[in-house]
Order: sequence, then C-alpha cells, then structure tokens
Amino acid sequence: MRKTLLAALALILTGLVPGTFVAQQKQGDSLVKYGDPREGETTDRSDRFTFARVRFGPPTMPGDWLGDHGLMWSHDYPDAGLHLMKILSEVSKTRVTVDTNEHIFSFDDPNLCKYPLAYLCEVGYMHLTDQEAHGMREYLLRGGFLIVDDFRQAWQWRNFTENVKRALPEYEIKELDVTHPIFNCFFSIKTLDVRTPYDRGKPIFYGLPDKKGRLMMIINFNNDVSDWWQWSNDPFQPIQDTNDSYRFGVNYIMYAMTH
Repeated sequence: MRKTLLAALALILTGLVPGTFVAQQKQGDSLVKYGDPREGETTDRSDRFTFARVRFGPPTMPGDWLGDHGLMWSHDYPDAGLHLMKILSEVSKTRVTVDTNEHIFSFDDPNLCKYPLAYLCEVGYMHLTDQEAHGMREYLLRGGFLIVDDFRQAWQWRNFTENVKRALPEYEIKELDVTHPIFNCFFSIKTLDVRTPYDRGKPIFYGLPDKKGRLMMIINFNNDVSDWWQWSNDPFQPIQDTNDSYRFGVNYIMYAMTH
C-alpha cells in the first residue's frame, strides 16, 4: 500500500484543473477572481464524492482572497482538497470529483446537506451566527461529517467548543485513541503520535459522537493535516509525513461514507 501511496503522490505532479469559486485565489503577486461555486451544481455529480469546505465570518469583500494568508477558513485552499481527491481516487475505487476546486458553503446554506463530508479549519476564529449554529446542528444530525483542522492554543479550543455547544448542547466532545474505528476503517493507523507541520507539538484527536456512537466530526487539535496535503507535491516535504497525513484523510472520508 505504501508503494500505491507513493505512486499516487507522484501523480499529483500532473496538472490539476481549477474550477470556479467565490472570492479570489492569490497567485503570486496577482489576484485571480472566481465565480460562485454553486454555479457548478448544474452538473449532476451525485455519483461522485466531492470535497466541500465550510466558510464562516462576514461575506467576502473586494480584495479578499482564498488560500494561505487569505480568509481564515480558506487556508490550504485549493491544493489540499484537490490533492486529497487525487489520492482517494488512486488508492480506492471511490468515484471522486477531481476536476474542480472545493465547493464552499456556510452552515446556513442548505446546499451543504448535499455533501456527506465537509472540511472546516481555523475554528479559533469562528463565530457562528444563530442561523449558522442551527445549520451546523442540522447538517451533523442529518448524517453529515466534519473534519475540523488547523487550530491550537487554549483560547482557540475554548472558542471552538463554545460554538459547538451552542449548536449541539447535549453532545460531548471526547478524546479518541488509536483503537477507534475511524483510524482502522481503511488504512490501519498504528499510532496517533505523528509529526505536525512546523513541529507544533503532539497532536490530540477528538471526536463528537451522536447518541448511537457515530462520530459527527473528527477534531485535529494542535495539528494541520491539510497542510501536508497541500504541500505533498513539494519534493522537499518528508514523504513519510505526507503519507501519514493521507492515511488520516482517506480514513476520515471512508468513515464518513460508511457510518
């Protein structure tokens, strides 16, 4: 399986075709504008897995852009999602959408419920409106799954958990160990003591189970799994760390699709 992952990583070096998205994507010193991501929904992709991302905060304004150093919720866009979809298509038989960027929605957008899994990052800066908190609740209780990523420090954790409690006050976040099914549903992950980007210390993995024990979200605290996805086509990135990050990502998707 390691050889398969390495081969899939090499495929990332081939061209990836960008789609259309809200706000702008920074490219070098220029800003390239994109349209509304929901324009792409005129094409029926119900037979394929598509990577979705959750946005938060005020509406985008002229001059805003997506990606690193842009809007907080957009960090690692678009490469992280595109690269993960390429890997998923190579290591499994899952039909995936690899010819567009991530689809982006706020929690109060009912179109989010068309996607079984969504990515949410930099939640230390997230302040949900009442409508967004209700939307988060509806999405998760209807079977949706969130990957929560890229945050650290006690104040960021406190801000995130306060928002979750507003949406789902009767549910409790729990720390996970390596025996949990999410770490064994496709790849068998042997340890959670993995290296984080920029050596941020030991990551902690949390989950939010529903009343039947199904995880509604996986929470990568003191971690940034998607950073490894984003930079996996950089030949200077450690191959073991990028491989490990893809194992987590593929497992998260497989768990979401089977639970």
